[in-house]
Amino acid sequence: MKNECKAECITEPTYYMTHKTIALLALLMIFTTTKSHAQASLDVESGVVFDGYNNVRVPGKGGTLFSLSDDLNTLTKVFYRLRLSYLFNKKHYVSLLYAPLTLTAEGSFDTPVTFEQTVFSPNVNVTGKYQFNSYRLTYRFMFARTQRFQFGVGVTAKIRDARITLTSELQSDEKTNVGFVPLINFYAEWFVKERLSLVLKGDALAAPQGRAEDVLLAAYLYPSRNLTFKLGYRVLEGGADNDEVYNFSLLHYAVIGAIITL
Repeated sequence: MKNECKAECITEPTYYMTHKTIALLALLMIFTTTKSHAQASLDVESGVVFDGYNNVRVPGKGGTLFSLSDDLNTLTKVFYRLRLSYLFNKKHYVSLLYAPLTLTAEGSFDTPVTFEQTVFSPNVNVTGKYQFNSYRLTYRFMFARTQRFQFGVGVTAKIRDARITLTSELQSDEKTNVGFVPLINFYAEWFVKERLSLVLKGDALAAPQGRAEDVLLAAYLYPSRNLTFKLGYRVLEGGADNDEVYNFSLLHYAVIGAIITL
């Protein structure tokens, strides 16, 4: 199968260069924070994710518009995320996020569907796979840190590793896309009580080529100085519209997690 990469995709050499750059920045982050009384933490997040909508057309011009949510049935999935963070000099926050995600959809189409280079017949069992792995490097400056309120704004360098696959008994085709996305990062925390707070944080940005929002609203409980529990709701929404691919999705997350301060 032919897989072309246009301006919105990152080319393979750049892809490897980006990974090397992130690795070097990560090493620099560790070295810098070690020298500046850094506070390190490990954020482990899990729960279930279910879809609101997931509309696909591949290619973006010439393909058939279909829904992994409506035309097929997307199964609820257990997810996990890992984030390693450093806060140094009480103002500068840096983190690395690993957020894998693969959803499975099952069912059949009522009409023929052209996907990539394959036409899937109606009334034939089809399995769809929607992969959207995310790797992010974030820097945030904390403008306010008081006993009742914390607020910060920064930037996130995101690499998306996306793949959409349709498979029937006799046919299979897929669309892959690896690309770099810059995002605005934000964080706000209000302490309702001494050991209980409400947190709103995320990454988001919109442009003519598409948009992306990943936002968490959660309650944080602090049983000790080195342990934090969280319970909340995350929304992941966005997509792209170009000649190569049209895909917009909305995903809902029921979140539970723990943050361990190292």
